[in-house]
Amino acid sequence: MLAIMLMFLIAGTVFATGEVEGASTGPVEIEFWTTLTESDRMATLQVLIDTFEILNPDISIELIPVPENDMASQMAAAAAAGNLPAFAELAAETAVALGVEGLLDVDATTDFINDLGKSRFYQGALELVGVGDGRNYYSVPYHGWIQGIWYRADWFAEAGLAAPDTWENILTAAKYFNQPANNQWGILIGTTAEAFTEQCFTQFARSNDAGLFDKDGNLIFNSPEMREAIAYYAELAKYTPPGPQTWRARDYYLEGKMAMFFYSTYIMDDLAIESVAAGSLTGENFEGLEGAFFDPELVNNTRLASIITHDQPAGYGVIDTLGFPKQTDPAATAAAQKFLQYLFTPNAYVTFLHMAPGGMNPVLPEVTDNPRFLNDPKGVYTHYGPEKLAEITGGLESIQTFGIVEGNRIDAASLIFAQQILPQMLYAITQEGADIDRAMAAAEAAMRDLMD
Repeated sequence: MLAIMLMFLIAGTVFATGEVEGASTGPVEIEFWTTLTESDRMATLQVLIDTFEILNPDISIELIPVPENDMASQMAAAAAAGNLPAFAELAAETAVALGVEGLLDVDATTDFINDLGKSRFYQGALELVGVGDGRNYYSVPYHGWIQGIWYRADWFAEAGLAAPDTWENILTAAKYFNQPANNQWGILIGTTAEAFTEQCFTQFARSNDAGLFDKDGNLIFNSPEMREAIAYYAELAKYTPPGPQTWRARDYYLEGKMAMFFYSTYIMDDLAIESVAAGSLTGENFEGLEGAFFDPELVNNTRLASIITHDQPAGYGVIDTLGFPKQTDPAATAAAQKFLQYLFTPNAYVTFLHMAPGGMNPVLPEVTDNPRFLNDPKGVYTHYGPEKLAEITGGLESIQTFGIVEGNRIDAASLIFAQQILPQMLYAITQEGADIDRAMAAAEAAMRDLMD
């Protein structure tokens, strides 16, 4: 199978292997550090490397797996030893942190993005790795997953309701479809003290221009905009299944008992493939659910509102990037640029993205029209089609987080996330009836204590 893939990639790449300016004419050896450490993904990456090396015999690439949680520390250690890799896969926040420390080649990255075509990218993905001046970048966005509101488009059409992409539309639909007596609920948002709750809430907060910090790292959490977002979230929680809820309550949707639910694009195969959905079709996870048969039309009747708008549009998700750590030999950077140029050729890019259909979405909108992209090995994308896929990946256009503000990575935001301060506050408000102002004051105090 891998041999067939290798021949296919060679055939499909031969027209896109032009010289990158500054490339060495002699043998160049570089390291590629990746957090995709699973054996099957390592095998796919090796096929891509092997294909590139056949087409570029003067460049050899050593693939080195690095656990995601160790990437930043190992990069720092390599920098201290003077042996940084020439090429690395980095989460956006990690890339910004390393860039701020001066470990990434901003000029090489910016030149690459401009040469490939800055306008070809989803701009939100670019902004996550921007230096802050609107012109330069720490790393090159490559793929990501998107979160949003998945909803029963057929129910909305029958009720004459607009898509749930604004605060008003979401709340109207949640109230309309919420029928507890019939074991039907309006929406799923997280209300437990865990990451899922913060992920759901972040999109509402950012759509109201509410943040934790300004670009200089000053805490601005206790603001009118943040309070309004929290109050709105507490109101929405009234139309979620009872008790503290997390992602598991997606079962209500898959069993036809819910109109809307927050989730990432990792849900795409559950909606489309019966064997994947099986775990959510039982009566084992919730007392109010008896189980249901797989609905093959559910995927057709489902749409995603990937951007929520109130004061401003906001998407949410995670971007993975490919970056160029600084090198003493410009030939190594040129070789890494040439390899990334190859990874963006259509066949190589689709091969990479197909390692995780739904989990790895393209940062170039044009890819959703590629027939080969639609024909993934699991058969997921054939159930969606180019129009829906463009709608789904469009969330990357306005993706925002609390941790990166105007090109500055705020380290304290990661500490606050790790300590679950926001979801603990939201749990207290939605499940314990805590006063919003008092809960916000307690959360702010916890943030300041953590920062101190």
